[in-house]
Amino acid sequence: MKQLLTTVAAALLLVSTASAQKKEDKSKRPSQPATVTQTIKSGAKITIDYSQPSVKGRTISKDLEPMDGKVWRAGANEATVFQTNKNVMVEGKALPAGKYAFFIIRNGKESTLIFNKKWDTWGAYDYDKNKAEDALQVTVKEPEMQTMDFSEKLTYTISPAGLVQLKWGNYKVAFTVK
Repeated sequence: MKQLLTTVAAALLLVSTASAQKKEDKSKRPSQPATVTQTIKSGAKITIDYSQPSVKGRTISKDLEPMDGKVWRAGANEATVFQTNKNVMVEGKALPAGKYAFFIIRNGKESTLIFNKKWDTWGAYDYDKNKAEDALQVTVKEPEMQTMDFSEKLTYTISPAGLVQLKWGNYKVAFTVK
């Protein structure tokens, strides 16, 4: 009986140690986690969870993502997560309430925004396998004049009117959610 209790205790210790290792302190990462939340005019609550990479003297689309024609997690580390508690319209197209991985494919002066149902994923590495899980794709034009405000860290903002903006370096992409 004593041996059984010792075995059970050792097993529980292994499980708790493994669980503790899985709960990494994300604030210690070079690309720290960030969240932006806003309730927009329609009453929908929008939340974007992402990690903030820094430019560090590099050039967007040359040394850093987004690279033309390649899918990008729109942040760092895990895929960026876009969540809405109500059905919304993104650039005039329907997106049901839910949680989505948010990806971008930049093509010249346009960006395709992708909302994928497989939200719990690392980066964009498995996107091709999960492409069938896309809930919505919309294409937006980049502003003629990229933002004059240089943003060292990737940053998302959401206005009460539903304007969502991603700024990183001189790169800027914006879309409306209603």
